[in-house]
Amino acid sequence: MEITTPAQVIAELNRIQTEAAKGVNVLFEAEKNAVTLANTAEKEEAKAFLTAEGTVADRTAVAKFNAADARLQADLSKAELNRVKTKLKQLSDAQVAVSVISRLVELEWRSK
Repeated sequence: MEITTPAQVIAELNRIQTEAAKGVNVLFEAEKNAVTLANTAEKEEAKAFLTAEGTVADRTAVAKFNAADARLQADLSKAELNRVKTKLKQLSDAQVAVSVISRLVELEWRSK
């Protein structure tokens, strides 16, 4: 969208602000999910280690193998958390860009 009028600047800033406000809750949920899944993965690995037989190295390998799916889910949730953080940063950058554009629009409108 090309921003050429003050009304468009205001509309775009309002849109960005609305998205950023939603992002706060999304960020919290993503953080909560990441912590929960990491905790689940650690518990599964610990349980698998305690029930496995053999040397420590064998038990460790079995525990890591048995907890691999839970660890994958935890890692994917971290990736989702990072995506949310990136989107919030992108919104912040967009707000700055629109602020700069608004100044340029103001200068253009004054010169007319």
